[in-house]
Amino acid sequence: MAKRDYYEVLGVSKGASADEIKKGYRRKAKELHPDRNADNPNAEAQFKEANEAYEVLKDADKKAAYDRFGHAAFEGGMGGGGGRPGGGFGGGQGDFGSAFSDVFDDLFGDFMGGQRGGGGGRQRASRGSDLRYNLRVSLEDAFAGMQKTINVPTSVQCDACTGTGAEDGSEPTTCPTCSGMGKVRAQQGFFTVERTCPTCSGLGQIIKDPCRACGGAGRVEKDRALSVNIPAGVETGTRIRLAGEGEAGMRGGPSGDLYIFIDVADHKLFERDGTNLFCRVPVSMGTAALGGSIEVPTIDGGRGRVQIPAGSQSGRQMRLRSKGMPALRGGATGDMFIELAVETPVNLTARQKELLREFEDLSEENNPESSSFFSSVKSFWDSMKG
Repeated sequence: MAKRDYYEVLGVSKGASADEIKKGYRRKAKELHPDRNADNPNAEAQFKEANEAYEVLKDADKKAAYDRFGHAAFEGGMGGGGGRPGGGFGGGQGDFGSAFSDVFDDLFGDFMGGQRGGGGGRQRASRGSDLRYNLRVSLEDAFAGMQKTINVPTSVQCDACTGTGAEDGSEPTTCPTCSGMGKVRAQQGFFTVERTCPTCSGLGQIIKDPCRACGGAGRVEKDRALSVNIPAGVETGTRIRLAGEGEAGMRGGPSGDLYIFIDVADHKLFERDGTNLFCRVPVSMGTAALGGSIEVPTIDGGRGRVQIPAGSQSGRQMRLRSKGMPALRGGATGDMFIELAVETPVNLTARQKELLREFEDLSEENNPESSSFFSSVKSFWDSMKG
C-alpha cells in the first residue's frame, strides 16, 4: 500500500512552519497514542506513521529532501528507510549522505585506484541499532522533573571476547570469498550486479574460532538499568536522546543511541495546553450569585484562593499567574485558569423548594441573559408570522 503524504499524516499544509508541524505532531500523538485507543486496532500503526512523518519534517535537511523527492528521498537509492529515530534521512538504515557516498564509490572507485577503507573494503565492525523506549510519566513529574531508573533489554558488548566475536587468542581472518570487500560481483549480460557477500554477510571477515559466549556476534542480550534525567516541562512527544546507550555494534562496532519518548498521563484535576493548566471548579448557585471565596489546588501540591465575583456564570474563567507548567526551554512558567461550573442543587427539601419558588417569583428582573434570549425568540416568531 502506498505511503501517505507526511503533511497529510500530521494534518498540516505543505507550507507549514516548524512550529505548526510540531503542533500538528503533538495533536496527532495525543489523539493516536495506543494507550488511549485500546479499542482501535489501527491506532498503533497510525501513531508510528505520525512519528515517522515528524522525524522527517522537523529536520530542515530531511524536509527539503522530502519536498523535492517525496518518499523516494528515503527509499532505495535515495537513502534507505527504517523508521528508526536519529538515523539520518532514512531514519535508521543509513542516511542520504552515506547512500550517495556508496553510489559514488561504486561508480568511481575503480577509477580512483583503490578500495574503500584503505584497502580493507567494507568496514569490519558495524554500528549498533538505535533503540526506542516509551516512558509514561505523571503530570506532577512533568511539572517538577525527575530522575528515573529504567530497565532496557538490549545487546551489550560480550565481555568474554571484548566484542571481537573471536575466541580468546584467535583473530578474525579476511573472507576468502570477497577478499575483505564484503561484496561480490557477478556479470549478467551487459550489467555487473553487486550483492552482499553470502559468506561473511558483508563484514569482510570470517571467524574460524567464534567466541562460545556470543557465538561470534561480539555482543550478548542483557537487561541494563539506566538512570534518566527527565527535565521539568516535558510533554507528550518529547524525545530524550542518550548517546551510545543503544544496541552494541557487531564485532566491536560503536553502539547506537537510545531514544526515550515521553507520554504524559492525563490528570484527574488539571488539563494541560502547552504551559497553561485548566481546572474546572464547581461552585454553588448561592456563591455564584452572591460572590465569595473558594480554595483551589495547584499542580505543585499547594493551594490557591480565588475570589468569585457576584453574578458569575458557568464557564467564567479566572487566571492564577505563574501557576501553570514550566517551559521545557527558556525558564518561563505558564498560568493556571479556573473555570467555574455553577451547580444546580438536587434532592431539595420541602422548605428549600418553597424558598426557591419564592425566590423565582421575586427574580424576574435578575436574569438578563434569559430576558435577552426570550426577547429574541419573540422577535423571531413575530417575523415568521409576518
